[in-house]
Amino acid sequence: MKAYLPLKYTLDFIFALLMLIPLGPLMLLVALAIRLESKGPALYLQNRVGVNEKVFKIFKFRTMVANADQIGPLLTQNADPRITRLGQFLRHSSIDELPQLINILKGEMSFIGPRPEVPPIVETYTHRQRGVFQVRPGISGWAQVNGRDELDIPTKLNLDLDYVEKVSLMFDLKIFLLTFPALLSKRGVN
Repeated sequence: MKAYLPLKYTLDFIFALLMLIPLGPLMLLVALAIRLESKGPALYLQNRVGVNEKVFKIFKFRTMVANADQIGPLLTQNADPRITRLGQFLRHSSIDELPQLINILKGEMSFIGPRPEVPPIVETYTHRQRGVFQVRPGISGWAQVNGRDELDIPTKLNLDLDYVEKVSLMFDLKIFLLTFPALLSKRGVN
């Protein structure tokens, strides 16, 4: 694992930079559409826990009303009334995740890895579950391609720990290839 990680993170940086060039115009249009649909910023920043349990701000397109954190639960529910009409589309297409390319460029995330979680939930992790913090969190990962939001937190963590134990170029490629069918199926999307 340790020998592969520097290569993995270098490839992450290069691919994120290359993706931002063609996706930049789309991201600007999405940001504009969010601002036209509802008041508030186009980007949503939230504390997440990353590698070595370091807290960072994750970037996402805002898919809820501007004050959603103050009027509802920490975790998104099915048919959550705080989600905007455009936000529903952005979530189902995973376009809301595109700003995380910035997190990759900053060295806070990877394309593939355990999903970054919010600090209050991480506080409930056992010592064993904290093993997910050995690698950078990912936009996609083993848990995402095996059910996304259909999975409970312990099941997601077991899949993420499985990923940490097996991390390799071939495993990352497998998850990368499984990501597109998972996105198209829209299975487990809130």
